[in-house]
Amino acid sequence: SSKDAAKFATGEVAFPIIASTATTLMAFVPLAFWPGLMGEFMKYLPITLIIVLTSSLFVALVINPVFTSRFMKVDERADDVAVRRRRRRNAIVMAILLFVIAGLGQLINIEWIRNLFAIAGLVTLANFFILRPASFSFQNRALPVLERVYDRFIRGALRKAMPYFIFGGTFVLLFAAIGILGANQPKVVFFPIPEPFYVNAFIELPMGKDIEATNNLVKEVESNIANTIAPYRHIVEEVLTQIGENTSDPNTPPEPGVTPHKARITVSFVKTQDRGGLSTKMIMEEIRENLKGYPGVSIVVDQNAAGPPTGKPINLELRGEDINELALLSDEVITFIEGHNIAGIEELIADVQIGKPELIVNIDREAARRYEVSTFDIANAVRTAIFGKEVSKFKEGEDEYPITIRLDEKYRNNITDVLSQKITFRNPANGNIVQVPISAVAEIDYTSTFSSIKRKNQDRVITVYSNVLEGFNANEIVAELDELMAGYQMPDGVTYEFTGQQEQQAEDMEFLSTAFLIAIFGIFIIIVAQFNSIMSPFIIILSVLFSTIGVFLGYAFTGKDIVVIFTGVGIISLAGVVVNNAIVLIDYIILLLKRKQQEKGVDDLFELTQEEVKECIIEGGATRLRPVLLTAITTVLGLIPLAIGFNFNFFTLISELDPHIFIGGDNTAMWGPMAWTIIYGLTFATFLTLVVVPTMYWLSYKANFAFRNLTKKRSVTPATT
Repeated sequence: SSKDAAKFATGEVAFPIIASTATTLMAFVPLAFWPGLMGEFMKYLPITLIIVLTSSLFVALVINPVFTSRFMKVDERADDVAVRRRRRRNAIVMAILLFVIAGLGQLINIEWIRNLFAIAGLVTLANFFILRPASFSFQNRALPVLERVYDRFIRGALRKAMPYFIFGGTFVLLFAAIGILGANQPKVVFFPIPEPFYVNAFIELPMGKDIEATNNLVKEVESNIANTIAPYRHIVEEVLTQIGENTSDPNTPPEPGVTPHKARITVSFVKTQDRGGLSTKMIMEEIRENLKGYPGVSIVVDQNAAGPPTGKPINLELRGEDINELALLSDEVITFIEGHNIAGIEELIADVQIGKPELIVNIDREAARRYEVSTFDIANAVRTAIFGKEVSKFKEGEDEYPITIRLDEKYRNNITDVLSQKITFRNPANGNIVQVPISAVAEIDYTSTFSSIKRKNQDRVITVYSNVLEGFNANEIVAELDELMAGYQMPDGVTYEFTGQQEQQAEDMEFLSTAFLIAIFGIFIIIVAQFNSIMSPFIIILSVLFSTIGVFLGYAFTGKDIVVIFTGVGIISLAGVVVNNAIVLIDYIILLLKRKQQEKGVDDLFELTQEEVKECIIEGGATRLRPVLLTAITTVLGLIPLAIGFNFNFFTLISELDPHIFIGGDNTAMWGPMAWTIIYGLTFATFLTLVVVPTMYWLSYKANFAFRNLTKKRSVTPATT
């Protein structure tokens, strides 16, 4: 009955499903403790999966058996012609009814009703006349043929010395895959770089330039950018220009104080699906190329950050005690690196610069003492003249407005007029109001200083940084720079270190390696608890190791970039997915062996003949062939849209009959590497589960059998000599 079928089926697979779900959860639990900014960015993936998988376990063991016992029926092709005609007639009637409702929607001018029921009618007809016959053909013809082929193949794989060749060959293939990947090594990037959503042009004039000078230059740059993007104006959403404050690169630490010598021009683009296949990276490179040739001006072109801020791809920190020495050294290092013409570096810039103009007001303390004026009064007069001072408030209704007094603009920008200001104060000696010009008690001195002083771990530090041009790899450039800097003679007391994105990459790679080992150990403990054995968990863990063969070969032959973050997450995810089929397969083999023992009335597995054990292994593989294949196929098919960026809008399909299909998008660059990693590994792991896992189980049984016999022989001692 349906009730008994649901009950027995659930009882048969309950423990392996619980164990397989627990192993998958164990793969993602370490990722939930990812530290730092990258952890804050990535933690939502493991948290979401943990919640969903826990919920799915309850659904699989409680809700699904109830539904299947009440509503599920085996759809079989009826032998009776009359029954087949009745089913065909019912399907046609249902489709006609749906088309009638769609027609009513057309009459009352509600498009979504018309579209929804018309699509439902077409799906009903397609299901009965196309999909249903295809499923019967697949179940009754294709799968039985596949099962017979698999039966012959697995029998051959378990015959004589063939298991040793398969097991050893898998190890050879693992090392061969690593070698092939090393010979065709793809580029390694820390974080995926999608097509720019907007592009920034950071403009920096020499320090001390007036904001009007910056504005005049920016107008020229704006005109240049406008000419560059003119052919692509239909995909440009807007162009925004900022001059002065808030114009620094958001991927670098903010610079204190005002920056009248800096500006930023932002070009933002429309959504990916509206770009008509045009590459915004190409547009960014055109802008970058056309903004070269402005003497004395630093112009850096960069795209929006795709993930959390991790610093620049090239980030060289110089540390020491003497800021003057570091400032000079940073210029020398930039000249040294530029002299070697390393390709791919956009422009090396030091974050601390020499030559910031400074005007020092030196107080003549003897004169101040003579006039009985305090240093506070002098400083307050200068500050009030230039920056102003709040002297009162103006109230209008419930609103208050500060009243600030300061020199008029034409006077406060003239140092002579500022120094001509009179300091008004009460003489403490006689109580009279006295006025003294600032110039009588102070004099000015023109000098220069640093743009800022930065410290890290109590050491003064200056950072030399740069972007990487399109088509070049940051890891390769930094490796070349590291080799180059090893031959540079650093002054005593000065050290250097590559930080920024490289430092973050090293930290995250270390965490992912640790998380992978913790996940494998946790999975191993769960499997040991499930099988109460050592050999079965080792077989399953080896299947996880062997699944990386598919990952290595996939990246070696496709040449796709290895993305540290998402490829690492994909491998950890793969470990959780691969063990599921292996657990279900081995659990069913053990179940068949126990049934065979009960059938023969023996308690020890080794009392069965080797042929009986082999038949149980073959039968277990054949029985689990369908779920293993279907699990792998559905997982791969489910990941392909994410891997290739297949976008389909179901809402507009109903409302406009236009699904707005397009391939690509920012999500593909982000999540595609993870999806491809799982696809590569799972595709190979399916073959692994169906062939190599039964082979390893058979070899482990023979090894135990041989060890048991050897132990028995040694335990038997003769009574007499």
